[in-house]
Amino acid sequence: MRRVKGIIGGKAEAVLTVGADDSAFEALSRMAEHDVGALVVLDGDQLAGIISERDCARKVALLEKDLRATKVREVMTAEVLCVEAEQPVEKAMKIMIQNHVRHLPVTRGRRVVGVVSMRDAVREVVSEQRFVISELETYITRRI
Repeated sequence: MRRVKGIIGGKAEAVLTVGADDSAFEALSRMAEHDVGALVVLDGDQLAGIISERDCARKVALLEKDLRATKVREVMTAEVLCVEAEQPVEKAMKIMIQNHVRHLPVTRGRRVVGVVSMRDAVREVVSEQRFVISELETYITRRI
């Protein structure tokens, strides 16, 4: 069973963050710059929330708020669901499916060490299943 730490270990970048007092425009710009769908929100060095493109679209754009005047803390999700780095990938997927979220901060103790997306998790599970299928095909071929 693969662990979440295997997913974040393969990512090139450090944890992408934004400050709680930064603007929603700054958050969206950073997401676009790094081609990601969510950022961890920090208040000082503490986890304050998570902000996604969806948050910006629904809580800023649809309400016709000014992206530059709206603070991240006004639109972020403050009750952040997280997954421990040592947890199986399937547990991360289950949390995301049950809670209708696409991104989970990954923690080691109290420290955020990465973010895993649903896409990352699905890719990892499919890769593992392909490996198992290949091994089974090899086994069956040798037995015949």
